[in-house]
Amino acid sequence: MSIEFTAIGTIYTPFETKDKMPIQPAAAAGIKGHIILNKELEAGLTDLDGFSHIILIYHLHQSSGYSLLTTPFLDTKKRGVFATRAPKRPNPIGISVVRLLSVDQNRIDFENADMLNETPLLDIKPYIPDFDFIAEVKTGWYENKKQSLTNRRSDKRFE
Repeated sequence: MSIEFTAIGTIYTPFETKDKMPIQPAAAAGIKGHIILNKELEAGLTDLDGFSHIILIYHLHQSSGYSLLTTPFLDTKKRGVFATRAPKRPNPIGISVVRLLSVDQNRIDFENADMLNETPLLDIKPYIPDFDFIAEVKTGWYENKKQSLTNRRSDKRFE
């Protein structure tokens, strides 16, 4: 089955290339970005400014191809692609929970940007802890990798 999406806007960040980017929002503290939402969708931003964080869903437009076994940025062992957040995926969709700074007409300013400049935005959802936060979780292979997240940057392994 084929599914088609249309971008609802564009994400702008300081990152022109994939090399040396933060690999997750938690490693991008304070890095600012903004979104220009398609003007005809501006009314959909009503009341969004009451939230501190939002979930951005976007197209990983610079990723092509994939491998079902991949070595994630925080590991040296191959893992199943669905047990990672590697950008080369059967459907190149990214998600990031970012801190909302402001909404002004069809412009959204945020921080903790971990995506490439001019990334096509597919959707925005409010982050609601009652819906999205789970206190007791297992994190598989990542459990022993947490300490290296904030200092890790992307490299050329997914190009």
